Amino acid sequence: MTISSTDISAFKRFNRASVELLSSMRFAIALLTIISIASIIGTVIKQSEPYANYVNQFGPFWAEIFNGLGLFAVYTAWWFLLILAFLVVSVSFCVLRNAPKMLADIRAWKEHVKEGGLRALHHHFEYTSPLSHQAAADAIANRLVKDGYSVKTQLADDHSKVMAKKGAASKWGYIFAHSAIVLICLGGLLDGDLFTRGQIWFGGKSILPSNTQGMLISEIPSEHKLSASNPSYRANIFVPEGGTSATALLSATSGSIIQELPFSIELKKFHVEYYSTGMPKLFMSEVLIKDLDTGKESEAKIKVNEPLIHRGVAIYQSSFEDGGSKLKLRAYPMLGAAHSIKTSFMVSGEVGQSTALKSNNGTSYTLEFVGFRPTNVENISNASGQSDARGVATQSADAGLAKALNNRLGSGAKTSKTTDLKNVGPSVQYKLRDASGQAREYSNYMQPLFLDGMPMFLFGVRESAAQEFRYLRVPADTNLSLNEWLTLRTILQDPRARQRAVERFAQTLGQQKGFSSSPQAIAQLKESAMRSIELFAGASDFAVTQAKEAGTMPGGFAALGGFIDQAVPEAEREKAAEVILKVLNGVIWELWQEARAQLNLAPAKPDQESQKFIQAATSALSDANFYPAPLVFQLDSFEEVKASVFQVTRSPGKNMVYLGCLLLVLGIFAMFYLPERRIWVRSLGEGKNLFAMSTSRKTLDFEKEFTKYQEDLKNGN
Repeated sequence: MTISSTDISAFKRFNRASVELLSSMRFAIALLTIISIASIIGTVIKQSEPYANYVNQFGPFWAEIFNGLGLFAVYTAWWFLLILAFLVVSVSFCVLRNAPKMLADIRAWKEHVKEGGLRALHHHFEYTSPLSHQAAADAIANRLVKDGYSVKTQLADDHSKVMAKKGAASKWGYIFAHSAIVLICLGGLLDGDLFTRGQIWFGGKSILPSNTQGMLISEIPSEHKLSASNPSYRANIFVPEGGTSATALLSATSGSIIQELPFSIELKKFHVEYYSTGMPKLFMSEVLIKDLDTGKESEAKIKVNEPLIHRGVAIYQSSFEDGGSKLKLRAYPMLGAAHSIKTSFMVSGEVGQSTALKSNNGTSYTLEFVGFRPTNVENISNASGQSDARGVATQSADAGLAKALNNRLGSGAKTSKTTDLKNVGPSVQYKLRDASGQAREYSNYMQPLFLDGMPMFLFGVRESAAQEFRYLRVPADTNLSLNEWLTLRTILQDPRARQRAVERFAQTLGQQKGFSSSPQAIAQLKESAMRSIELFAGASDFAVTQAKEAGTMPGGFAALGGFIDQAVPEAEREKAAEVILKVLNGVIWELWQEARAQLNLAPAKPDQESQKFIQAATSALSDANFYPAPLVFQLDSFEEVKASVFQVTRSPGKNMVYLGCLLLVLGIFAMFYLPERRIWVRSLGEGKNLFAMSTSRKTLDFEKEFTKYQEDLKNGN
């Protein structure tokens, strides 16, 4: 096969056009624009999250499209890396193409500029000097040197030339700035996951799927592990107190990949300091680093923003988590006829593990210990931002004015509402999974929180991680326990106890109202009270039918409301509701007295505190129908085990990026603040001289300098 001269010429034209395109400023600006848009997308959308999170956020349709476009890992997407590579090539061609010309221009004096060329410059003038052309040239040269110019003089018998230049570093600024872009991009590529992706694409490595991340490190095949010689990575390592690890985890959208380290990290002790509010102030890890090649051990302390550098790997204190705290929970059955505090039992476990158990109705469940928090900082002020839950705090007029002004001055991020942050104690998070694999997540506080002036136990529940916790508020008794409310709930489900409570309520109310001697009135009152308490307890046919239609547990205020809507005319419903609630509160009061008797407690006095408890307890009894849990667990005791989360990074391009940033700063400074200026002075004969001046950027300083030279030389100075 022969290649004709026409083919060779076409090939040369193609190469010339390609180089022209790649080295053009328009092409580089277009690439920078695309990279900027991609960076905005990568900033708005969280990167490298589990794919399930994106499905919950965007829906399955758009999640699939965005994933196909690589928007969930923009900075490692093939198209982003390709654009970045083209940018590096484009800017490199720009530098290689223009730098020699600029360097030559910096060295050049441009002594061959003719008189016509000087007169073509906008800034020129003629002046007369009484000195000879040689002496005049020496005089102007000396002045220019004093003004900071580099000067070259050409002297002849009949004429003279003086060339001066200053600010040639502005062209170095162009070279520095463009070289900086290349260095920063190359450093970013080196510090990214380019090497990791290269091993996945060409080295036989693969990502470990999310559904297999529970495997032991020793069980993971080698194709999911990167060697310790991997030149660049950014991974996380989880180390509990007393534990040791030599492998880190690189997260990806579809799973993860294991990064082996050239050393192991043993967490000897983890320290955390808190503010008075309970928020973390400082956390630090005492570690033992063991080199796997030499066996050399060294102790160190790693703090936030104070990393440890070992064998070119930076170890940062990223965060801290639970490292497998040992928990003891007391389980209270919530379903079945036998639920009571007497049927409660203890369950032990560790965070991250699970245990099998059965409810009192024989159903099997799996209790998964999800998390434990020894401190919880909450804002306990009321909705108005007042620490006083009753909102009755008083202050003077002057103090009020000062507070109002303070609320409106200062930072724009400051809120006018008062916050009262308190540590409300430990909490436990767990999942209760049934035999079919369905699970709900729960979050319960160990200690009661004071809400609306009384202690409340909070039992949270949510269907999935995408939802917020919804809390069942249960009032604590005088011993700050659940015993009275749980016993009251048990007695509420006992028909005989309800009957006894109704009879006592009817008799007491009859005596108070003066109709205890009227059997008919007592019978009507008993009937009304029994209907109310059976509806509330979910023991009536109406409550059961209504609950089946709504898909909830029978009883509560929902059953009472449904009955009123069906049986009472609309005009009389409000009055009927008031009567029914009064009757209900009276019957529940009697049930509470029986509950206290079973707990060997004295009868409650009908004071304000008792009324607040019974109202809160009644609301909790109603809300419990919407708390989908066969068992409720209260944290009894714990043994905390902390764990550190370290970020380990190997960044071969870090110094390159730092150098690029330095060159970029110098380059921009040189281009914007060091404009190039050139001066030519040419003798014309008979004492006449031509002065010409040019600059790369016209500024007021340049105009003032030119005017100064013009005035001084024309005046003979």
